[in-house]
Amino acid sequence: MNVKSITPEARWLKFLERAETALARAEGLLPESPVPIDWAKIPAARWERRQGIRYGRGALYPVAAPHAVSLDRLVGIDEQKARIDQNTRQFVAGYPANNVLLTGAPGTGKSSLVKAMLSCYQKHGLRLIEVDKGDLFDLPKILESLQGAAQRFILFCDDLAFDVQEGGYRELKAVLDGSITAPPENVLIYATSNRRHLMPTFFYENFSQNDGKSEIHPDEAKEEKMALAERFGLWISFYPFSEDEYLAAVAGWLTHHKIPSPKTAAASEALRLEALQWARLRGSISGRTAWQFARHYAGHKALCFKS
Repeated sequence: MNVKSITPEARWLKFLERAETALARAEGLLPESPVPIDWAKIPAARWERRQGIRYGRGALYPVAAPHAVSLDRLVGIDEQKARIDQNTRQFVAGYPANNVLLTGAPGTGKSSLVKAMLSCYQKHGLRLIEVDKGDLFDLPKILESLQGAAQRFILFCDDLAFDVQEGGYRELKAVLDGSITAPPENVLIYATSNRRHLMPTFFYENFSQNDGKSEIHPDEAKEEKMALAERFGLWISFYPFSEDEYLAAVAGWLTHHKIPSPKTAAASEALRLEALQWARLRGSISGRTAWQFARHYAGHKALCFKS
């Protein structure tokens, strides 16, 4: 057929057919649309940005199997457990409570303690939402999505720290205390960090300099760095484990893995030396190291028994 004889209507239909084909091919590049979360059934979620044409649109996605941590398995941090448990009980009961910053030595149970709160209070309406540091720009959207929900939500920011030029902390500051928009009464932020002030401070900031490049008011720069941490109402500090606390944590985790206590003094001493040697090789005496040793020891014993 002569091209000139094709009517405008036929050309339009041909265009629509090609457009439908192109759209069908593009569907495979689109991420799945998030399904609204039924918080009555889902205890935990993550705020994620998934790949695809619409990359950049964050959404809440349910966590299929939240990491269940039993509070009584965490040893050597009794004071810290009591403080965060008291704050969380107030929050779940609908009473005033504070945002929490857990700081201190690595591997001492900061993150596990937050997860344990979900295990303790899930049945009372508590829900846990994990938000990565890179997604803090989306905090206003997250809060808006939780406004009016019947449940109580902890936004969990793990291993939080910011470099000097890094963004995201201003959004967190505003949400904690500083925005003209009041935060939802059913949301708190629990954050963990190895840095107490969340941002690095430098040795030169303690001295006056006159090199033409330094700030005229360096104290104000230091106060700006400290302002974020100070907006958390409750600070909970964690300290390196002693040898006895480490061994107590080992014993607790071995019990969790159903490993019976040694029956003789010699066997008990051999286990103690093996646990300490594990810690020395790792260069860390902490609750995390105790948990890792217990997994190694329990798995080794099970494999030997099966053989």
